[in-house]
Amino acid sequence: KKGPDGAFLFTVPMGNKKLPGIAVEDIGKCALGIFKRGQEYIGKTVGIAGEHLTGEEMAAAMSRAFGQTVRYNAVTPEQYRAFGFKGAEDLGNMFQFKSEFNDVYCHSRNPAVARTLNPTLQTFEVWLNQHKSRIPLT
Repeated sequence: KKGPDGAFLFTVPMGNKKLPGIAVEDIGKCALGIFKRGQEYIGKTVGIAGEHLTGEEMAAAMSRAFGQTVRYNAVTPEQYRAFGFKGAEDLGNMFQFKSEFNDVYCHSRNPAVARTLNPTLQTFEVWLNQHKSRIPLT
């Protein structure tokens, strides 16, 4: 969505908290890495992430990838739930949980572990540059 100044707005209710993310194709490669390690991961929960980024960091990466200004639009979970689109309430609740329990949520999704399982793990910026033609800016 464009703001009044013409810049695109990236809106998520995370404040200055970090959000773990990973490219879908990297999830499978991490799973393969787990299977290849055999006994090491039997009975263990393995949380993975490519990076932990703030909304500001994601917006900056989008600006570089799209060559247009993208600003992080921080809203509260309550404001997000009130947007009224289908799923807004559920997404607002999800983001609120991720924000309120951010330390635990991020700690259990370790990019260093994911990188040992998949040495070709993509950063958000690499992923954006590969897929930007499929992301419509309107």
